Formats: sequence, structure tokens, C-alpha cells
Amino acid sequence: MKAIPASVGVLLATVSAALADDEIQIYNAQIAAVGQWTIEQHLNYTISGRREPDFPGGLVPNHALNGTPELAYGITDWWEIGFHAPFAVSGGGAFLSNGAKIRNLFVVPHAGERRFFYGVNFELSYETPAFSETRYALEIRPIVGVRNSDWEFIINPIVDIGLGALGEADFLPAARLARNLGEDRFLGVEYYTDLGKIGDFLPPEQQRQQPE
Repeated sequence: MKAIPASVGVLLATVSAALADDEIQIYNAQIAAVGQWTIEQHLNYTISGRREPDFPGGLVPNHALNGTPELAYGITDWWEIGFHAPFAVSGGGAFLSNGAKIRNLFVVPHAGERRFFYGVNFELSYETPAFSETRYALEIRPIVGVRNSDWEFIINPIVDIGLGALGEADFLPAARLARNLGEDRFLGVEYYTDLGKIGDFLPPEQQRQQPE
């Protein structure tokens, strides 16, 4: 089993409620080696966020800490399965579980060694009332990227589908531009947005935009 260092993000925006309520990460199509387990821990803290929930009883993003422990296993050189147990600690100190997720990530083999790489991740989740008005959701996350020895650019045009009477299909594209510093170190900027329901996007002033 391989333990991967935790990633920590600090959110500075005064908007972006949905993004502050869950994992914030760009997928780069790299997966665990065949037969190998990996462990990751993602943490995101909102310094100044929305002070009202998206819906009654929902988590207030302001001063919330969001975490996602992730256990993954490499099945083939193009398929990885993962298990998530997301949680949050509210600004008032309450611990909140966001249920569980299982994902299947399919990628071009040896994506980390390619100049052009791609894949798609399917993630089925059980969500709790503090995080969603629907109990089940499906995320479809295409992955497309290019890199050379100095730079890497990746886009994740995410479709998030809430399952149930209150569910809808939302479009949440994300992107990353990073400079390779060597020795598996990168310095870059990531951008996340929530355009709203597919076929009925929110007006620009209501769309959530989040640089990091």
C-alpha cells in the first residue's frame, strides 16, 4: 500500500457554496499501479464564504473545513476503483458526514508519461441532508490534458446528476494550469465554476466562480 501526502486547499472566495461543500480536486488521469492500494487525504478550508446554505438545513460554507479520505486500488493499467468518505466540520465546530462514494476511473494507460492524456471518472455517491437535497448522485468527470517537461494543462468538464425528485444535471467545468518544478512538485492555479442546470444555465452574476 502506498500513502500519498495529503493535499490542502484554502478557499478565499466570498461565493462558491457548492464547491466548498465537497472535494475540490482536478483529476489528472494518473492511477494506482496494478495491484497497488493508495491512500489520499484532501482538505479544503473556506476562510470567507457564503453565510447562508444553498437550501434549508444545508451546510454553511463560511469557515467550514471539508475533508475527503480516499482509498484507491489499481485493477488494470487503465482502470482504478476508489472509495471516499467525505466529511465537513462546520464553522461552529460540528462534525458532519457526507455519506460515502464509490468511483470507477478509466484512463489511457500510462497517462503520467504521455504528452496528451485523457480518461473519464464515474462516481456514485450517497449524500446526507447537510450536503444535498437528494440522497443519491452520479458524477461524470471527463479528463483531458496536455503536458511537456515544463507545463501541464488539464480540464475536467464535470456533469453532476442528482438522482430523485429534486435532482437535476448540473455542469461544473474545472481547469488547472501548473508549472513543473521537478521531483513531483508543481506550482499552479486551479479554477472551478458551477454554471447550474444543463439547458438552463444560471445568469452570469449567479454562477459560482472559484480560482485557487
